[in-house]
Amino acid sequence: MKLRPYLSVDDTPFSATWEEVRHAFGKPNRTCRNAVGLNELDYDDVVFRFQDNGRLEEVTRQARTVEFGTLVVPFGALESFVRAHDPLAFERAGFLVSPKYGLAFDPRSPAWVTALAAHCIDTWRAL
Repeated sequence: MKLRPYLSVDDTPFSATWEEVRHAFGKPNRTCRNAVGLNELDYDDVVFRFQDNGRLEEVTRQARTVEFGTLVVPFGALESFVRAHDPLAFERAGFLVSPKYGLAFDPRSPAWVTALAAHCIDTWRAL
């Protein structure tokens, strides 16, 4: 996963619309509305979540590594990396959330990382 915090995940910017994601990735394997009211495009190895107004909220992807520019962090080291480099990191619902890096992940659930839009951090804090 190539992450530019709050800007893009791989080649998908957080400004992307539902239609733009479908155009880029094709027909998803599943679409649904999740338990927190977000609309999902599920491509198995990556899931895009949108608000009803079409704003992209989250991108969850299988990520053996997370790339921050030239820095590559293996998933197994991501928890210690975040704790060492983001003093504002916090835990919610079993996830480690990093405001600095714009991501959330469950360290016990291998290789799934959720990149967050900037406005999502307060929602995670409120959980």
